[in-house]
Amino acid sequence: MNEYTTFKQISLPRLNNLQPGLESTCLKLMEEAGELAQAIGKFRGMNGEKVDLKEKEVVEMISNELLDVAQVAVSMMFVLEETYGINIKEKVDDHIKKLVKKGYIKVEE
Repeated sequence: MNEYTTFKQISLPRLNNLQPGLESTCLKLMEEAGELAQAIGKFRGMNGEKVDLKEKEVVEMISNELLDVAQVAVSMMFVLEETYGINIKEKVDDHIKKLVKKGYIKVEE
């Protein structure tokens, strides 16, 4: 699949001191996504409040929240693999094919 586009690879750990289930992980994912949206909106001044943070501070907060979202998403992948037998590698391959089909990734010919 590398022939299609550039990849950003991230490797996050399995949280081995938790016993996450599908539902609890989904709720946590929504919570973290909400915190990301708040960081983007509030700290960019989109809610009408005066922002006393420098651009770098705002972007740092956004990147921290984004990593929280990514960590929970990876945790959900572990749950799907370990509890339900889902092959995440196959799902990633299918996902990339879908992105190509929708035109989000241009295939060089």
